[in-house]
Amino acid sequence: MTIKPPTIHDVAAAAGVSTSTVSKYVNGIQRFSPVVEAALKSAIEALGYRSNPQAQSMITGRTKSIGLSVLDISNPHFTAIVKGANRVALAHGYTLLLADVDETPSRERSLLEALSRRVDGLLVYSRIPEEEMSWMIGLGKPLVFFGRLEHTQLPCVSGDDRRAGYMLAQHLVTKGHKRVAYLGFSRSNRNRERMDGIRECLASHDLSLLVFDCEAPAAVASELASASIMLGQEPPDAIVCYNDLMAIGLMAGIQSLGFRVPQDISVAGFDNIPFGRYTMPPLTTVDQQSERMGEVGMHKLLTAIAGDANCDVTTLAPQLIVRSSVQGRVE
Repeated sequence: MTIKPPTIHDVAAAAGVSTSTVSKYVNGIQRFSPVVEAALKSAIEALGYRSNPQAQSMITGRTKSIGLSVLDISNPHFTAIVKGANRVALAHGYTLLLADVDETPSRERSLLEALSRRVDGLLVYSRIPEEEMSWMIGLGKPLVFFGRLEHTQLPCVSGDDRRAGYMLAQHLVTKGHKRVAYLGFSRSNRNRERMDGIRECLASHDLSLLVFDCEAPAAVASELASASIMLGQEPPDAIVCYNDLMAIGLMAGIQSLGFRVPQDISVAGFDNIPFGRYTMPPLTTVDQQSERMGEVGMHKLLTAIAGDANCDVTTLAPQLIVRSSVQGRVE
């Protein structure tokens, strides 16, 4: 004999209220008197009633799910963002649904369109140019963007990439470096700001910047680039990489060529991923507060879902993390 699970009608009958009262109580739409709420709680516990998420969604118009799109979940920077966002989502009764575009811009639109149909709002980390984002806003869901937008009115969370680049360059100059290079990833919206910060600092010391570019923001790509950087006529004495993964790959490539880090060249990166402190030598970097970025983004999105879409930008301050991959130079 199959025992049917208790329904909302059973709870209403046991508590002596209407089914609409049960629905409003279960979904947190309305508060009732202590006597009524005590009766509802007692009936729900006695019957073992569990609400149907799909039914709740039909009643409230809410899925209690949040969509988060990241560029590459294998990059610990994005893993930390997910961790921070998920912590806040769980604390507010939301489930986080993740889309990983795997550094493939052509996938972003289809993934976000599919995700938008299943969630109450979207947190988006994207390389899509701002002038091509109108379709994203047209999805009709509250949206928070990771990064800076010049013309589009959306709530944003961003690191201060220009300041972070300046801080790293200043550290290198203080250590006596004069031939500074930048290994970037030009397809990133944040690449220019990081590079501009480095250039601004070097210019104030009458120094120029040598620029290299990678095909992907990954360790494999930067390792392959190490030969062209180190075997030129006048190799740099210090290099800043677009992110820590590239810095780690570059160090491996440099060392495989017979050069020493930091004795022959100092290396630094961005993001302060956990692996950086365990490399040989440990990696100098800038902490962009990745986990905090996820937390702030989720708080902003929950506020937008509640109907208060404040289109401001929260900028998280970078912190220089000094380790032994950068060494002083004596001329």
